[in-house]
Amino acid sequence: MEFVIKTVAVIGAGTMGAGIAQVAAQSGYQVVLFDLEQGKAEQAKSIIAERLEKRVANGKMSLIAKDTLLDAMYCSDALQDVAGADLVIEAIVEDLAIKQSLFRDLESICREDCLLSTNTSSISVTSIASALAKPERFVGLHFFNPAPLMKLVEVVRGIATSPTATEAAKAWSESCGKHAVITRSLPGFIVNRVARPFYAEGLRALECGVADVQDIDQIITQAGQFNMGPFELMDLIGHDVNYAVTKSVYDAYYQDKRFTPSLTQKELVEAGFLGRKSGRGFYCYDGSTDKPSVNLAQKYVLPERLSVSLLGDWSGVPSFVELTQLPNSYSNEGAPQLCVNDIIVTPTQGVTASELSEQLQSPVVVFDYCQDYGASDIIAIAPALQNNANQTEAVIAYFQSKGKQVLVLDDYPGLILWRTWVMLINEALDLVNQQGASLADVDVAMKSGVNYPLGPIEQGERLGWQRVLDTLTHLQSFYCEERYRPSPLLRQFTIKVKGGAA
Repeated sequence: MEFVIKTVAVIGAGTMGAGIAQVAAQSGYQVVLFDLEQGKAEQAKSIIAERLEKRVANGKMSLIAKDTLLDAMYCSDALQDVAGADLVIEAIVEDLAIKQSLFRDLESICREDCLLSTNTSSISVTSIASALAKPERFVGLHFFNPAPLMKLVEVVRGIATSPTATEAAKAWSESCGKHAVITRSLPGFIVNRVARPFYAEGLRALECGVADVQDIDQIITQAGQFNMGPFELMDLIGHDVNYAVTKSVYDAYYQDKRFTPSLTQKELVEAGFLGRKSGRGFYCYDGSTDKPSVNLAQKYVLPERLSVSLLGDWSGVPSFVELTQLPNSYSNEGAPQLCVNDIIVTPTQGVTASELSEQLQSPVVVFDYCQDYGASDIIAIAPALQNNANQTEAVIAYFQSKGKQVLVLDDYPGLILWRTWVMLINEALDLVNQQGASLADVDVAMKSGVNYPLGPIEQGERLGWQRVLDTLTHLQSFYCEERYRPSPLLRQFTIKVKGGAA
């Protein structure tokens, strides 16, 4: 069956439905905005008009374009008015029974060549479609809020969705200027599944007392080049929403330990500390712009006698070599080591500094990953428990002499940014391994949907699959937890690299 889309019906005139209707209208489609509540669709259209008038006033939109967009939008509270639509997008309450009832009605009202879709973010597309006589024309079209601004649409195929319906939904999304990615109807789709470790690893570090909220956020944003840290982002999303998504994915995957919800976040929800919308979450929102200061190390003076050298293979972190301005040919074998007098300073790969100190019979300091060591204002380190104060202070002073602010963390395996990236990469590969999405679509989704600086697959190639696998192996051994089990696809990638395959 071929789907030719000229008229789009949006069911539900809430924030998301109104946003989708605006997207469709400004992309040249005729739109029917339906809501069962009398007058709600007209109210939503008025809000859209006010928003567009501001754009006209700011010179970002012409008056003609605004009027054309609004003229293309028809409001209704009679479901029969969507009968002529070529595409229906449902954006109502997240309740399976209600959605199924709606689509049964729509199937009897709409033409057989009308593409039916849902904007659900949490309910199985396959489950909704099971209520239909012809589920092959049903697909998920998951927009992100605010729909007019966010570039990503997840096109979700249920088990019965036809390839023609999937491709038609993708083509329509792209005609609206969106980055459309195709995913199976697995819990969380792409973004809400792959992003779980971004929050989970920050929460775990906090619960283990490794660093404070503001320290972890600073490492993620400054060293990692993410737009927001996990705690800032959870406060923005709302802890009720973020916790519910985590719990939903956890339950849908039969309590897989990788998705275990946080008791800390549960407690915030129970207290009503939901983030920005309630005035308090991990941060307080009392009108003040001040945030807790980061716990930076005090200023230290370099030892009078200082010997610094690079040993081992630093090819994986060239920007660190540039920061040190020390000679290194990348030809040396073995683990990368910056030697500051008798202290071994090395990038974390999941082994604690104390374990390395025991193995090497030497004082050790490990440091966290940075996307660009030269550009980052901060560097996070963790000293071995065996170090004396003077040894750790010498390393702090060395990094300070390179213009860095130093955050000293507890000796935590994988530290903050490195293990966050490793877990994101592993989750992305596990989704691909389950045929949930393509490698390319995962990267597009995470960059377009949640503004990651790199896609997890790109980052895995950049960091090296073997280093990612080694870190997960260390973490799994350290914690004896399934949470850190490596994806089978990651193991395959490391075998390919060892074998010389592309």
